Amino acid sequence: MILLNEEIWFPDPYSAPKDFPLAIGGDLSPERLIFAYSIGIFPWYSEGEPILWWSLDPRMVLFPNELKISRSLKKVLRNKSFEIKFNTNFEEVIKNCATVKRKGQDGTWITNEMIDAYITLHKLGYAHSVETYLNGKLVGGLYGVAIGGAFFGESMFHKVSDASKVAFVHLVWHLQKKGFDIIDCQQSTPHMAKFGAREIPRSKFLDILSISTKKKIKF
Repeated sequence: MILLNEEIWFPDPYSAPKDFPLAIGGDLSPERLIFAYSIGIFPWYSEGEPILWWSLDPRMVLFPNELKISRSLKKVLRNKSFEIKFNTNFEEVIKNCATVKRKGQDGTWITNEMIDAYITLHKLGYAHSVETYLNGKLVGGLYGVAIGGAFFGESMFHKVSDASKVAFVHLVWHLQKKGFDIIDCQQSTPHMAKFGAREIPRSKFLDILSISTKKKIKF
């Protein structure tokens, strides 16, 4: 594992460990984060740990045109009981992602340092949120990073059943309209697989990013 300093660089992700950090240290400056995402690297660590940088192989991704929506979720979407907004409450979304308890999880990997870093990315136009409201209250949502035609999903939360799922579907619909190529889901999970996400070799993922992140597409 490589120890990073103040210089903004990373080891070659093509030859990185498959399920182990490729680097440690550095910082969460906007410049480093944007560079990391553009070459398929993301930070993932817990409070009190040094910053760990990963490039998993295989990589879980969703191609927007491969979105799958279950019959039950289609019914929820048709009811239109939720109101969906984009980028109107980023700070509350990321803080809820950090604090709302999830089944089977004891804590969160979204540290205070990360919250501050992604709020800065949001102000710079790179990090985005999708919010789900019910009766005027924020009940679910997600956030991630957009670079060119690639969206890098980070986390989601819900306080009401299906609220985060509805936010995700609306995100994918939005990305379809904008012409995005790929959504990075990072780790393989049954939850994302239900939406049509699948694992691809890291080399293929990095090849796609090398083209997609250079596209002139606005979120």
